[in-house]
Formats: sequence, structure tokens, C-alpha cells
Amino acid sequence: MRFRYLLFIAVIFAITGYSCKQIGGKYLNQGEIHYNIDYRGNFGPMPKELLPKNLIVSFKNDKILFEMISSFGNSGIFNLSNQEKGIFDTYFSLFSLKYFYPLKPGEQFPGFEAMNGMVVTKTTKTSVICGFNCKNAQATFPAYNGKVYEIWYTNEINVKNPNTATPFEQIDGVLMSFFFFLGPAELHFNAETVYKKEIPDLAFERREKFMQVSREKINKFINQMISL
Repeated sequence: MRFRYLLFIAVIFAITGYSCKQIGGKYLNQGEIHYNIDYRGNFGPMPKELLPKNLIVSFKNDKILFEMISSFGNSGIFNLSNQEKGIFDTYFSLFSLKYFYPLKPGEQFPGFEAMNGMVVTKTTKTSVICGFNCKNAQATFPAYNGKVYEIWYTNEINVKNPNTATPFEQIDGVLMSFFFFLGPAELHFNAETVYKKEIPDLAFERREKFMQVSREKINKFINQMISL
């Protein structure tokens, strides 16, 4: 009986230990969302252990920063959206290499060309993720024989147009469970924790130590990082 009791407690701990958490309440206007990353598809010889483990999204008053950083060579990709100042940048870093590409009007962030042709349909399904009421949308691709990808998003985090310049621009809420295609790879993101946190304005300014390159060049670096 004692063994069964301890096993029951261990199972409950395992479930609650990995549950999604909300720290700070709803309708935040600044803070961080931490997502785990599930890699699927073709990544070439690059060990998954060296790929970024998490996505961190920082937001403040309609400004938003997506960061995927790996422990390997301090490498990473991040997208910056500062609507107030018209800054929409993609950054790539690997060891001493630091490059960025500033979007032109009407462009999406680089790296997502494999998502061209995606059709997003909103549904009536709802769920609760990290304590936030979420709505559902489904994404399909004409070339994928009807395969459906689920997307969950919430309107209970105060960021206006959070998906500007991304493939999910038509979704009017903060993404809580979603996916990206980067070249031949699929990256699936699920929110683990939402923090209320003060984010300095400097986090949403253009980086000075990065060299500007063409869209083609930064696309090449992104694809190489995923498929090294």
C-alpha cells in the first residue's frame, strides 16, 4: 500500500510539475511567455541537443520580441517587432557572426517561405492554456493532402497585432500553441509559463552591433542553423 501511495504522489507531482503556469494574472501589457520547442522533420546531421530548447517572447505595449537561443556558440534567431517605431528586424548570431535584416514594407520575417500557401481557418473550439482562455484556428497546406495543424491563441494578453509580419498575421491574438516551418523542418511551440515582468524599452530597439545583410543571405544562415 505504501508503494502505491508513493507511486500515486509521484505521478501527481510529474503532472503538476510540467503543467503550464501563469504568474501575474491576465490582461498583462508587458512580460514574457516561455515555450518549449518540439522539433520534427529533417534536421540533417545537427544533433537536436544543440538546437534551441526554448522560445522566449517578450512583449510590452504592442512591442514584441521572439528569441530562440542555443547554448551552441551562443547562436540564435530572433525577430523584433516595434510597431511604434516601424522596426521589424530579423537577427542571426553564431559565435562572432552577427547579422540582421530590416523588413521592407509588406514583407514577412525571413525563414518562413516554406509556409507560403498556408490557409488559416478559425473554429469555434476553445481551451484554457496557462490560465488564459484561448481560441482555435486550423492551418492547412494544399500540398500536404489535407493535414491539419492546430493553433491556439488568446485575446487576454494586451498586445495589439502581435503576429504582424509573421505567417499568422491574420490571427488577432497572442499565440499559445503553434508551429513554424523553417526549410524542411517543423518547429512546434507550446506555452509553458507566462510571466508578468518589466521589460526595458531597450529590448525593442535596433541592435547596433549587427551587420545588415540581404534577405537571401540571412535566409541562408537560418536554414544552415537548422540543418547543419
